[in-house]
Amino acid sequence: MQRRAGGRAGPLPAAIGALCRALPLGSRPAPDTFRLAKFDRPQASPELWRLLYSLLKQIHEGGCTKSDTIDTQIRFVKSVLRYHGYGRPEFYQLPSDGSVGSRELLLAFSWLLHRINLLEQLLSVNRVKIRDETSLCTCGDNLLKSWKGMTELAPEHGLKNEVDIRYLQWLNGRLRFQWRSLHVDYQEQCKLLYKIHVYTNGSHMDQTVGHFSVTETDLIRQPDNYKQLMQLLESETSRLEAFLEWKQLEPVYWQWMETVLDTMAEDVFTCSAQDICSKKTTLANAPLCYCSADNIVEEIDQLTKDLVILGDGLCDVVTCKKSEWHEKIKGRERELLDEKEFSEAIGKIHKAVELKLSELKYQCAHKKNKMHGPCRLVFKDKHPASKMGFGRSRAKEALMNVSASELINELRMKEARLEKELKQLQEECRHKLTEVADGMDSVICIPPMKR
Repeated sequence: MQRRAGGRAGPLPAAIGALCRALPLGSRPAPDTFRLAKFDRPQASPELWRLLYSLLKQIHEGGCTKSDTIDTQIRFVKSVLRYHGYGRPEFYQLPSDGSVGSRELLLAFSWLLHRINLLEQLLSVNRVKIRDETSLCTCGDNLLKSWKGMTELAPEHGLKNEVDIRYLQWLNGRLRFQWRSLHVDYQEQCKLLYKIHVYTNGSHMDQTVGHFSVTETDLIRQPDNYKQLMQLLESETSRLEAFLEWKQLEPVYWQWMETVLDTMAEDVFTCSAQDICSKKTTLANAPLCYCSADNIVEEIDQLTKDLVILGDGLCDVVTCKKSEWHEKIKGRERELLDEKEFSEAIGKIHKAVELKLSELKYQCAHKKNKMHGPCRLVFKDKHPASKMGFGRSRAKEALMNVSASELINELRMKEARLEKELKQLQEECRHKLTEVADGMDSVICIPPMKR
């Protein structure tokens, strides 16, 4: 395991094979694609684009659309990688036809394997869900990390510097409409789920649950569906076995990726050497120009005069800049000496510190209650005493579970804190806009209405 992958041919095909088998069935590439991508072969580029598109679609949107063109797929992959913080500019400069760049795609795929635990997320998303579950996150760290990764990236090449504000307003309205539609659909789903749990309550053999899930109810109504369920479970088992094999052979893959980087460095060095040789050939074949001594002296005198003129102009510019700088310093000192503005600034700092301290105290107090990931939905009767024989098991599970009412209260408190911080930031923006508007002559600025 500690040798380089180039010295032994056995473990590397096994590692890449296990990696391909651990991927979802409809997204598995040919193992030979990785070898072609190492040498930047163009025939591997379309397959790697489709691979990244399929995998990222499953994580972010629940499934891929086969009708999407290659241009749409590439834009989606680039936007998702930018969201996750991938900052290699050569990747974002790849053409939209998917004809070249297989090595860059291999690097991006390997980065996703390491950075966002791509295989683990795919196994979680494609897991066969027999129980009723929902995703839950009360930590709030992932959003901040993803936003930080986006802000650290440079803007994508080819984007327009000016965007019509009406287009942004239209996008905002469309996003709000889709969010409300999603909320309504989720409420309807919760109502139907509640009916299933209530109607089947007391019928399950597992007395810690007491009711059937949606999948179990469907199997009771249509028993023939168990064959399809068994096939899904067998496929998931094979992917889990391949994932365990991949974890054992993973060091071999990363050692092989070192050779990919070495090959890339060699190609860059070869291109640089060829460029230098071409420049030498061009210089060697360039025609020679013979100049007399008088012409050279005249050119030197003219250059000397130009340098003197430029030096005088530079001195004038430096003197002017110094005077402007001193005026700015004096104006800044006068602003700092203003006691009213100074006290207002101190008050804002105190408010910000108090807000951050309250947030920190709340996070420390509720550190143990933070949850992230899928959670099982179980209906609990408000009167457990009416169900004889369930008291002990339910009291045991009460230590591990959290009720929906407690979670709703916690989320409402978090929403109130974020709303307070948002209002404070909006007020600071209004003050800054007012200061900018006061400095404009013959311009009338109408501030937006408060909501």
